Amino acid sequence: MLNHHLAGLLGLGSLSWARHQVHVSLPINQFINAKVDPKEVPLPHEFILNRDLLAQLYPSFADGATPFFTLNWSKYAEFLTCRGGLDPTNWRTNWGIGHGLKDILEAHKGPFTGQGHKGLYAILTTSWHAQLSLNLAMLGSLTIVVSHHMYAMPPYPYLATDDGTQLSLFTHHMWIGGFLIVGATVHATIFMVRDYDPTNRCNNLLDRVLRHHDAIISHLNWACIFLGFHSFGLYIHNDTMCALRHPQDMFSDTAIQL
Repeated sequence: MLNHHLAGLLGLGSLSWARHQVHVSLPINQFINAKVDPKEVPLPHEFILNRDLLAQLYPSFADGATPFFTLNWSKYAEFLTCRGGLDPTNWRTNWGIGHGLKDILEAHKGPFTGQGHKGLYAILTTSWHAQLSLNLAMLGSLTIVVSHHMYAMPPYPYLATDDGTQLSLFTHHMWIGGFLIVGATVHATIFMVRDYDPTNRCNNLLDRVLRHHDAIISHLNWACIFLGFHSFGLYIHNDTMCALRHPQDMFSDTAIQL
């Protein structure tokens, strides 16, 4: 399946589903909600083929697509909400099935985590910066994983042999992932400065991490120093061997291989 196949399948499929919801589901639900005898409800294709019939239920249909292209979207307020979604009187999403995120977080209590994740759900529901930070971090991490997978497991034929395209895709996704990760840290910082209230988050995991931040940062500092010298040591070794005219002892593809 090629790109234009996917574009046609997903794009036209989405348009067809939206057309079905607006031109078929909405008017039929309107009749059902009004307690009309199902035998008297017009057939679904009649709403699609006869715009005047649809305009009797929703007068804005008489104007066709003109309000859409003139940005007068409020004209469609009789069947669309201000967010562009279908009128929510016809569906329900808050079913009491499965586990709630709040229950899962607050039930987590380990031997070293105090109150666990108690209070974290309130953070995500009251702070846009905290929620955006979490989403950016997850999306950035996935983007970096995609950049690796696209050359390690090529999704398209001949991509593995097209070095220019492969390098461009890797660089493109790595840059995007990097910017998203930076955005995640920025919004996490804004949350900590503006929205975080330590009096309401006593002894949960985030509070314990913040109270031990000195020890955590010092250990991370030593880890970064170790990794830095670990990599830099290879360069020092190679430069030393090159200066002593021992190229066979250098780390390279033609000598000592890592």
